Amino acid sequence: MKLVWSPETASKAYIDTAKYCEVNQESSVAELISAMAAGWNAKLVLETWSRGGILATSIGLAIASRHTDGRHVCIVPDELSRSEYEEAVREAGMSPEIIVGEAEVVMEGLVGIDFMVVDSRQRDFARVLRVAKLSSRGAVLVCKNASSRSGSSCRWRGVVDDGSRRLVRSVFLPVGKGVDIAHVATSEGKF
Repeated sequence: MKLVWSPETASKAYIDTAKYCEVNQESSVAELISAMAAGWNAKLVLETWSRGGILATSIGLAIASRHTDGRHVCIVPDELSRSEYEEAVREAGMSPEIIVGEAEVVMEGLVGIDFMVVDSRQRDFARVLRVAKLSSRGAVLVCKNASSRSGSSCRWRGVVDDGSRRLVRSVFLPVGKGVDIAHVATSEGKF
């Protein structure tokens, strides 16, 4: 089975996220990412976040997960980040699952990731993407703040082409501070 696009679900998540972002006057990145997660009917949505990060994308992912009846998990590095994140998302009426720990270690227990968002400003983002246990349907991987990296690319081939994964397509979008997106097939999904 492969990821299948649902324009109706994508539209609903986009509109709901846009309403939130309009009230809070935040980035259009959140709407895009929310629509993508919902449109691909992601059942396990994963993000990494650390203190001081923008929360609009997190809210968008929570909204998308509601539309797909999916699970939204946020990995934070420490208790201070957990506290800040939890307080902010609760104020927005959301309640994603929050796991504290080093992302590479936490990823061991998360199997079947359909949609994953990392911040390319974090030093270990490529390693986190490499160790992610993707869904047999494939996955969509997103790097936020991609224009802040040299060459503005997540260098997807080095992250996904390992024999069990294959890059289907990727695109860099100049939205916000740059969004690098990859659609990845897995060998279980029979490329």
